[in-house]
Amino acid sequence: MANTSQSLRRAALLVSAIAVLGLTTTACDDGSGTVSSPQTQSGTAAPAGGDPSADGSGTPASSGGTGTATGSDSAASGSSTSTSTSSGSGGTSTNTGTASSTRCHTSELRAKVGANDPGAGQENFPIVLTNSSGRTCTVRGYPGAAFLNASGTQLGDDPQRESGSTVTTVTLKPGQSAWAGLTFSNPEVSGAKTATASWLAVTPPDEQDALHVKWTAGAVPVSGNSSSVRLTVLSAGTGS
Repeated sequence: MANTSQSLRRAALLVSAIAVLGLTTTACDDGSGTVSSPQTQSGTAAPAGGDPSADGSGTPASSGGTGTATGSDSAASGSSTSTSTSSGSGGTSTNTGTASSTRCHTSELRAKVGANDPGAGQENFPIVLTNSSGRTCTVRGYPGAAFLNASGTQLGDDPQRESGSTVTTVTLKPGQSAWAGLTFSNPEVSGAKTATASWLAVTPPDEQDALHVKWTAGAVPVSGNSSSVRLTVLSAGTGS
């Protein structure tokens, strides 16, 4: 009897162990009939619309480009810098015409009157136009000129243009110059009536606005014999 009771208890314990094992297997089943290992997540999601920033802060990276478009053309970049130097040397002369887009405007030029180079009873002054802008531009032909008194009234007639000169287009890089000759007979020799000029108004070719240069070279002819003032065509350089 004792052996029979021990056998029954062992059988009951074996059945209980099998039942517990079955319950454990069911809890770990992933539904595919196999036991799966535990799954983990990092707990960090990338922000919508961009990748996480490099510093790990979770801030979306900027969507705008960081490059800057550049170009050699000023219209394209707006920040281009001219490589021309202001050497004050003469420009380059060609026989082609001047387009309005390349013409030097009054606001882009400065004017001066160079030293007199008298000879044979003539007074000879160079009128110098210098490109003071940041772009290359051109001048062609004759400038306008007029002597003015202190109140701004013109003295004498408009200068005459010297004929026979070859008209060329002068290309002026920033700092380069072109010049035209201003000549008249010495009034003490010609006997022309004179007046004291305070200014010489210089108008660049094809422009309406004049540049005013202080005139310090004494009396100028305004009427009478040999009172004409003459202008030569613009050429590259300063006339000195």
